[in-house]
Amino acid sequence: MVISERAYLLLLALLAAERVCELFISRRNARRAFAHGGVEVGQSHYRVMVMMHTLFLASCAAESILVVHAISPIVSAIALMSVFGAQFLRYAAVVTLGERWNTRIIVMPGVAPVTRGMYRWIRHPNYVAVAIEIAALPLIRGGWVTAVVFTIANALILAVRIPAEERALGANYSEAFGSVARFFPHLRGG
Repeated sequence: MVISERAYLLLLALLAAERVCELFISRRNARRAFAHGGVEVGQSHYRVMVMMHTLFLASCAAESILVVHAISPIVSAIALMSVFGAQFLRYAAVVTLGERWNTRIIVMPGVAPVTRGMYRWIRHPNYVAVAIEIAALPLIRGGWVTAVVFTIANALILAVRIPAEERALGANYSEAFGSVARFFPHLRGG
C-alpha cells in the first residue's frame, strides 16, 4: 500500500525536525571541537550541501502534492523500509562518533580516527545513509524526478566533500582506513 499524501508530508516534517535537532547537536559538538583546537575545512561546499538538503525536502513535498505519479505498492514499501534503514545507519554513525560527529568537517589535530562500530567495515556510513535516503524518500510517493535530480546533486557534492574530509583527516586516517571500503563492506570468502 502506498502511504497517503498526509502521512508522507508528516514523515517529511518529522525528518525536517530531525535535521534541525542534528544541527543543534552539530553546533554543540563544533563548539567542543573548536575548544580543543579543532580546525574547520570545506566551508564553501558546506553551504551548498545545506541548501541542497533543504531543497530536497521541499522538492519531495512539492512533487508529492503537485505531480501524481503511479507507484507500485511494493516499490513504495521498499522505499519506506530503505528510509528507516538509512535512519538506523545514520544514528549508528552518530552514536559511534559521539562528540566527534558533525555536519561540518572539523578536525582535531593529533586525535586518532574512530575505527570502531560500523567504521570497522566502511569509512562513511553516514554518507551511505544520506545516499539511500535521497534515493528512497521521494520514491515512497512516486517522486522519481526528485529522486534522480537529488541523487545526482548529492553525488556531485560528495565527490567534493569526501576527498576534502579525507585530506583534512590526514595520514592517521589514511593509515587506519587504507584497507576499509568507502561505502560498501568488502565481502570476504571463507
